[in-house]
Amino acid sequence: MMSARPQLFTAVLFGLSGCLVDHGAYVVRQARQPLQAPRVSLGNLALSSRLERAARVQDWQAQADLREQALARAQPTPNALATLETLHRQGVPCAWLEELPDTVCQALASRLPGWLAGFPGTETRPWPAPDACWEALSQLNIPHLEGSVLVCSDTRLLEAGLRAGLWTIGLATSGSQCGLSLLDWQSLTPLEQKSLRTVATLELYQLGAHSVIDDLGDLASCLADLAKRRAKGEKP
Repeated sequence: MMSARPQLFTAVLFGLSGCLVDHGAYVVRQARQPLQAPRVSLGNLALSSRLERAARVQDWQAQADLREQALARAQPTPNALATLETLHRQGVPCAWLEELPDTVCQALASRLPGWLAGFPGTETRPWPAPDACWEALSQLNIPHLEGSVLVCSDTRLLEAGLRAGLWTIGLATSGSQCGLSLLDWQSLTPLEQKSLRTVATLELYQLGAHSVIDDLGDLASCLADLAKRRAKGEKP
């Protein structure tokens, strides 16, 4: 739980699948499988110009099927709602980012608070380009990058945040690195969890994350630590 306002931070951006909802990032992993192209954005533009072909009927049927899967996996991850509520109460602007099609994103976000802004990345260059991060901050009326944070499990979004000049926090256990639903994760032995967590944590740190935590329950202490680092003059 978050108990104190994270000092010096002006906005917090979150990933959607594998961060706020959809423990294990199942929907993103399903979306990427048919195209066999994990570095391609899957928004409306991805169905045409980004894939260099016209959108076909089966593409849109696949998108409809993906939306149904998203509705079934829209359960918020542990501590997500409490974290959002605390930040909202403290007046910290928040938003989610995702590069899935808009209808899929809205399905995933259907159980999140209505006040929470969301930005499907269908109108900007695909991750890891930083455009989506900058656009979200602009839409939130954040006047400068300084003090903005990105929290996510997706390595490509994390890289986008780094390129955008944001502080970045990786989530080790709720994303595609572990790739397990909450129930499946909880059914593992402590040793099995430790093994998966270690691999995911190393991957996120090697990418350049400023900090890595297990899940959103650790976010308050992580933000406090980053605030101390920033107060000492460290920059992202």
